[in-house]
Amino acid sequence: MFRYGWQIAGQVHQALGKGAETYITKSLGVLQENGIYALFLYQVSPGEWERRVAEKLSKQARALLKAVPIKPFDEIEDPLEAVRGNDKTKWLADDLDDLLLAKRLLEQALIYAEYHVKALKD
Repeated sequence: MFRYGWQIAGQVHQALGKGAETYITKSLGVLQENGIYALFLYQVSPGEWERRVAEKLSKQARALLKAVPIKPFDEIEDPLEAVRGNDKTKWLADDLDDLLLAKRLLEQALIYAEYHVKALKD
């Protein structure tokens, strides 16, 4: 997980500079308060953050879940579709163990990313 946290920090810091810590902290807060679907939805929502930064964070989060592997992230590229499911795959929420594991892994990676980005800016 620390590898993914480091990659998230590096890519977000490269794209945002000083705003990287705030972006990662907000993403972590969305995940903790509202869950995995909200995290990925936050990444694609238009707003103050550039879409390319959100895509980098989302890509690393998806890679982490795919590496474990947590289904359906190993089968579906679109993280929103992977969480909500489609006609051919189950929802992530159908397997409570996978859902809780995915949330915990993403939380830990974003916590590591926060610490890494603090080190990058010093």
